[in-house]
Amino acid sequence: MQVRKWLVCPGRADIVRLMTNLDQDICYQALKTKDARFDGRFFTAVTSTGVFCRTICPATVPKRANCVFYPSAAAAMNAGYRPCLRCRPETAPGSPAWKGVSTTVNRALKLINEGALDEGGVEELASRLGIGERYLRRLFLDHLGASPKAVAQTRRLLFAKKLVTESHLPLTEIAFAAGFGSIRRFNDAFVKLYKRAPRDLRRETLTEVPANEGTISLKLSYRPPYDWDRIIGFLAARAITGLEAVSDGRYHRAIQLEEKTGLVSVKHDPQRHQLIAEFSLPDITLLRPAIDRIRRLFDLDTDIGEITSQLGKDPHLSPLIKAYPGLRVPGAWDLFELSVRAVLGQQITVAAAATFAKRIVSHFGTSLDIGDRHGITHTFPSPEILAKADLTSIGLTQRRSDTINGLARAFAEDQLKLEEAGDLADIHDRLCQLKGIGPWTAQYIALRALKEPDAFPESDLGLIRAIPNGEERICPKDLLAMAENWRPWRAYAAQLLWSADPGGPELKKNRTSGQTDKNDEG
Repeated sequence: MQVRKWLVCPGRADIVRLMTNLDQDICYQALKTKDARFDGRFFTAVTSTGVFCRTICPATVPKRANCVFYPSAAAAMNAGYRPCLRCRPETAPGSPAWKGVSTTVNRALKLINEGALDEGGVEELASRLGIGERYLRRLFLDHLGASPKAVAQTRRLLFAKKLVTESHLPLTEIAFAAGFGSIRRFNDAFVKLYKRAPRDLRRETLTEVPANEGTISLKLSYRPPYDWDRIIGFLAARAITGLEAVSDGRYHRAIQLEEKTGLVSVKHDPQRHQLIAEFSLPDITLLRPAIDRIRRLFDLDTDIGEITSQLGKDPHLSPLIKAYPGLRVPGAWDLFELSVRAVLGQQITVAAAATFAKRIVSHFGTSLDIGDRHGITHTFPSPEILAKADLTSIGLTQRRSDTINGLARAFAEDQLKLEEAGDLADIHDRLCQLKGIGPWTAQYIALRALKEPDAFPESDLGLIRAIPNGEERICPKDLLAMAENWRPWRAYAAQLLWSADPGGPELKKNRTSGQTDKNDEG
């Protein structure tokens, strides 16, 4: 098979520049080690076979002369290569979300995963991001080596391949879950790429016993190391009774997408560097966005080695990185839900905030008719409900109740448009326009719900306590100046400091979780 080599492709100056930046010789050295920490950072295309692989592929390492390296699976497929059936590129962790200006790309990928290009076009996607179509295309070429449409098509195919080989779902359901408009389009695209029909590939590869009846169990890979115990401890300390639970080392929660409800349970498989997520969903088309949200919640696509190599140069953070290898920044299932949690956490303990959140869910959430499933009974209430709710009835102060009502109205009326924000400063400014929301709350929402890697709530008491400063506490201004050395990964520095906080929730339940900034009312 004659495969076009991307480096010499005429008329593609942007791609040539990208591939120059992706050092081919360094990639080959990483390939030879089969180190899982490089999994998903680049893909190896083999010109002699026409196949592209992950760095951990068990096949014999090809000769250097036969290798071309690409920054994404979409770029490799766009160049004419097909995915390896042994190492399964569809199971690799996603591209890092913190490369330069690629926060916009990360938001675009999130929207693509939710089906933005299944029916709409690139121009509409760019408009939702608040940028021009031409600039969006250029960002995708710079960071992923392929156009938005090529990335969307690649994700559809790789996701479909994952369901074919990991689930017993009917092929018709897989076609629609992956975003194909018809079974014919799905079959045609699949055969063109894999040179065999989905049914034949399933017969060759699917050997595992089906998951529990009515559930879909999928494997979600990450780059090691991964500190599961700290992540699950962080979520357990903040779990909202009735909505989510942590038991026997597993995380469970009710989920809601497009006004449809379901359940998800997640456990850790450290030997294979993956989480196993079990979904119970009423509509198979919700599966793809549900997986994307779980990956963000557990921060599975972070290249933690790259981050810690820089943060480890700081004398305050170096011992913490050694103490907590693989520590990630927990995300959030839903932007609005996390925003309400952040307001509840202003200047009170983690336990108290969780108690108020429990009351909000039990009083205003939607009851689930699912029987006894890990104590999960409700979904989180919608912005429309909380915009009108009398939250003083559950013990909140009038001021805090007014803040949440105003926040809910802003979401219900789509005033904030946070996912269209240009950068962290823009997110901060949009949130701080709301009464009762100041810098701490805005930064915390950006850090967890929007996955901004450089968000940093410098007035957080836990961060201040974690920095030794003699008999006095360091002031927020000095902490912010110190954090300049941690850019662009201050969010990960914050997570390390929270873990080292002597009053943290994993060590002491009455930790004051809030901030000292007076602009955050509470």
